[in-house]
Amino acid sequence: MRRFWTVFEFELLSYIKNKSFMITTILLAVLLGAAMFLPRFIDMSEILGIEQTVEEKEDASKEKEEELAKLGIVDEQGFFTEKVMLEQAFPDAEFTYMKDVDELKKAVENEEVEAGFLVKDDLNYEYYVLNRDITDENQIIFNEVLSLVHKQIYCAENGIDYATFVEGYEAAVECEEQILGKDAEDSYWYCYVLVIVIFMMIIMYGVMIATAVTTEKSNRSIEVLVTSIDSTYLLFGKVFAGAVAAVVQVGLILGAALVGYGMNHTYWGDKLDIILDIPGNVLVAFAIFGIGGFLFYAFLYGAVGALVSKTEDINKVAGGIQMVIMIVYFVVLFQLQNPDGLPMKVCSFLPVSSYSAMFVRIGMGSVATWEIAVSAVILFVSVFVAGWIAAKIYRMGTLRYGNPISLSKALKDLKKAD
Repeated sequence: MRRFWTVFEFELLSYIKNKSFMITTILLAVLLGAAMFLPRFIDMSEILGIEQTVEEKEDASKEKEEELAKLGIVDEQGFFTEKVMLEQAFPDAEFTYMKDVDELKKAVENEEVEAGFLVKDDLNYEYYVLNRDITDENQIIFNEVLSLVHKQIYCAENGIDYATFVEGYEAAVECEEQILGKDAEDSYWYCYVLVIVIFMMIIMYGVMIATAVTTEKSNRSIEVLVTSIDSTYLLFGKVFAGAVAAVVQVGLILGAALVGYGMNHTYWGDKLDIILDIPGNVLVAFAIFGIGGFLFYAFLYGAVGALVSKTEDINKVAGGIQMVIMIVYFVVLFQLQNPDGLPMKVCSFLPVSSYSAMFVRIGMGSVATWEIAVSAVILFVSVFVAGWIAAKIYRMGTLRYGNPISLSKALKDLKKAD
């Protein structure tokens, strides 16, 4: 066991002493932590939908007056003799009345106005614009305005009180929602982020572990190591060191974001709670199943690293593993809105996918305690089996040089040797 700790300590220190590892960790932690302070210095109330103070509203009003969009209108029927309705519908625009369509076209062509409306009657109008943007919403808004005018005219012609009509026709439906279980809408975004986090951890650190093994093999230092230390200790030391390094790096980065947000959540209007306010049971499930899934794939990546002699050949042999990880990633993301569906239930018991599917079900769906226990047992038994097989392949593969050996061929050779 002492040899395991020796390998573990050496490998962990190699991560910590790696400049790119430290720079990336510090840079991302500082950037995310600093980003949480942005609302203190930048007005983000409109983006976040936060109520502004009186002073902020006055400043924003002055800025809007200076940045009002210019729009033109030809009102042949006199529907908009007063600008109140237009100003309410277009609060960020200023309308200019024009006498005819020729004047309107000329103003649009000369870019005196951004766009213009020729109102023919309460159900027909023409819209003029020089270059239409993808985000141009002027037509949608004006459709609603003219529809409102049509309703007023209709009520007047048929002797209907418009206020009474609106009160009855557009009466709001009231609903008191009583959620007896979990609200998937509140859980969606933090589950989405956690799925991405564990996916990136497995891909990034899995490749790093495989690269470390291949590097040792390419300079033949592995030959000395496997003869002096049991291959199981070597591989387990590398994998567990990678797991600790991953947890430390991700923990520091996310910790910086959580601490920064905790200090500034009122400035954010608590809008990031949907991502950063994660229930304790989900965090525990993420930690347990995430570490299990990481170890499972890390052992496979370690075995893959021993099957090639050059680091550029790693992706050739690891293609199958990466394909499985990608498939699991997309299946879980696509099933986030259906956490109790059959695909997610199946994935929550498979060792190749339970690391992300199970904590999603815990956070968003209905899952029994026995299901969590069974899934965890299957996952960690699979980790032990994967580690044992990977150690065998590791010892066999490190002494082979030349062309890359596929994982399937290595398993066949291992079976023959047994």
